Amino acid sequence: MLRFTGRLWVLAVLVFALVLSAAAPLHALETAARIDLTQHPIGYLALLIFFVAYGFVAVEKATQMRKSKPVMLAAGLIWALLGIVYAAHGQSVALEAAAKHVILDYGELMLFLVVAITYVNTMQERRVFDALRTKLVSLRLSYRQLFWMVGALAFIFGPIIDNLTTALVMGAVVVAVGVGHYQFIVLGCIIIVVAANAGGVFSPFGDITSLMVWQKGKLEFFEFFCLFLPSLVNVLVPATFMHFGVPKGTPESGGEIRKLKPGGAVVIWLFAATLATAVTFKSAFNLPPALGMMLGLGYLQMYSYILQHVGRRRNDQNMAFDSLREMRHVEWDTLLFFFGIIFAVAGLGVAGYLAQLSNYLYGDLGPTFANIAIGVLGAAFDNIPLMFAVLTMNPDMSSGQWMLITLSTGVGGSLVSIGSAAGVVLMGLVRNHYTFFNHLRWAWAIALGYVASILTHLWINASYL
Repeated sequence: MLRFTGRLWVLAVLVFALVLSAAAPLHALETAARIDLTQHPIGYLALLIFFVAYGFVAVEKATQMRKSKPVMLAAGLIWALLGIVYAAHGQSVALEAAAKHVILDYGELMLFLVVAITYVNTMQERRVFDALRTKLVSLRLSYRQLFWMVGALAFIFGPIIDNLTTALVMGAVVVAVGVGHYQFIVLGCIIIVVAANAGGVFSPFGDITSLMVWQKGKLEFFEFFCLFLPSLVNVLVPATFMHFGVPKGTPESGGEIRKLKPGGAVVIWLFAATLATAVTFKSAFNLPPALGMMLGLGYLQMYSYILQHVGRRRNDQNMAFDSLREMRHVEWDTLLFFFGIIFAVAGLGVAGYLAQLSNYLYGDLGPTFANIAIGVLGAAFDNIPLMFAVLTMNPDMSSGQWMLITLSTGVGGSLVSIGSAAGVVLMGLVRNHYTFFNHLRWAWAIALGYVASILTHLWINASYL
């Protein structure tokens, strides 16, 4: 058990407070009297339910209970408790509006994920990653060289196709390249999460938290690129230490099929077109990116239909694929966990903890200390609701401080596997290798990178503070 004394005790309070307040749809309750449950037995019970469920997530490997089960149960129970209180006070309509707001926000995220994972599954079925593995192995790179390569690619792709999609794609590549070598896959997945999260920080489109800051007008488009060097430092520090844990040697050539199935290259281009469509929907039409992703799913389904008919005429069974079958292979455990944990936290936010401690956080402690502490919270709780919490507080900060909170929440989530969407999804994709405890073993190196990136930002971007 951790023991907090002095100012470290303040950090414990921050963990307790911010997590409970994250993603609270405060505006949905503006028209009604807020019911403060922070000192109410119902509020305490909701807290207990949440932390018990979160404990089960941490010991998933030992209990063999999938992480979605406890958090989905906790989310439902917490909102049921809120429903009892608000119904007793005649405020059910306000609570309903708050719940619908959460469903809308995270429903969009889940649709985005469903399409992205469907494309990854389809590319895997078309042997895209087998072909990529063959190409990488043909280069005769060692495991350590491959480790640095996948880290570099994750850092490059993160700001372009977002950190979550990067983790999905590069995770599949690591599994394909390192087949049969447990330690390489574990370290490869860890550096992918770190690099993808760090790469997503210095682009408005690279991370959901960065996108939220940009949408709210807290930072201009080009101000995000001031975070490039801090993000790079965040990757290089832990990667240097992890390098010595990567096994020596070179992957052996296996008996895999070396060529893509028919249509594999087209699926890659359709995926790129889908991501471009999502960006266009947001930047040009101000529509949710999920709508663009769903249009991209239509691209895949129509192409699947065409290949099926062409395959029948040519009597070629390898040509056809079923896009709906690939959708059934989506990792629903991960998606339900992601939704359940955010919905549970949002319910605790409605209970009123944010209003109680927001002034203390940014008033008494100051923005620099608060923003760094919030980033540390990403090690235990998803960075998306944490950023929602800060944006809801809307503290009066300089652009340098908004850069700091963007950096800290983006890279702080790398400290543990469940601290970011990239880590959560990769846990589902590489279930038997990339686990909570395997990631935790290297948390010390990632923490050093976190500290180094913060210090780098405070140095090179001092004029913005």
